[in-house]
Amino acid sequence: MSELPTSFGGAAMAMSEYYDADDGGGGNDYDEDEDNPMKNKNNRVPFHGNDKTMNMNPLILANVTNSPYFKTDLFQMKGFLEVIDEIYYKVDHLEPWERGTRKTAGMSQTGMCGGVRGVSAGGVVSSAFCLLFKVHTLRLTKKQMYSMLNHCDSPYIRGLGFMYLR
Repeated sequence: MSELPTSFGGAAMAMSEYYDADDGGGGNDYDEDEDNPMKNKNNRVPFHGNDKTMNMNPLILANVTNSPYFKTDLFQMKGFLEVIDEIYYKVDHLEPWERGTRKTAGMSQTGMCGGVRGVSAGGVVSSAFCLLFKVHTLRLTKKQMYSMLNHCDSPYIRGLGFMYLR
């Protein structure tokens, strides 16, 4: 297994820069006192596995952290509700790669081949997986997670909530 680079998104941007240590990702727009994980660590959704990589496939993780969408648009978002709005407006599928961007080395894109399972060369990572990693960097509280799982406006918000729990 290949080692993940210690710096994602270029030499000047370390992995720790993706995590907001000041407000724990709760932002100022969502019950800051009650849901701030830095003030109440027991209220945070527990995470099992590698906290830095979110147990993502290394190819997908590298494409997410190096994507211009994640580096510019999502990096500036600090609040939970901002990210939920972005999921509502930007996500139209929950696959890891944008349609038609996979490099499958001459194989057809149908059937159960390695390209379909995500083990061959990648394409353009989807907005859903960029937002999934952004949700991970917010370090959600249980109340925020519950609101994602019970969101009535978009099945993609609920789907990303379940993918985060998985």
